[in-house]
Amino acid sequence: MAYNPVGWFEIYVQDIPRAKEFYEAVLAIEMTPLEMPGVEMFGFPMHDDVKGSSGSIIKMPDMASGGSGTLVYFTCVDCAEESGRVEAAGGTVIQPKMSIGDYGFVSLIKDPDGNMVGLHSRQ
Repeated sequence: MAYNPVGWFEIYVQDIPRAKEFYEAVLAIEMTPLEMPGVEMFGFPMHDDVKGSSGSIIKMPDMASGGSGTLVYFTCVDCAEESGRVEAAGGTVIQPKMSIGDYGFVSLIKDPDGNMVGLHSRQ
């Protein structure tokens, strides 16, 4: 069976309503509640017929937000557009749009819980 090696990701947060509002505003998406006992979760859009992985924001007891070591990149048409919405949504732009040569462009941002995520676009 052929599949993408990344099947799911979770971004740990402390304030679910604030995190949901942030990611919906920056990425111009609608997140949906995911039912799991003992945790609060909202999922990023999931489409079986397109490439890539999906995941969620999650508030779980004893799991801190703002961790480091793994960086999730969200695909964008033009990452300057999404990073332009970050500060109004309560986050911080760490690295404005920059070229990564033949691979396109990236921007690095932090959400209100201190999680750094990347934005990637081909233009």
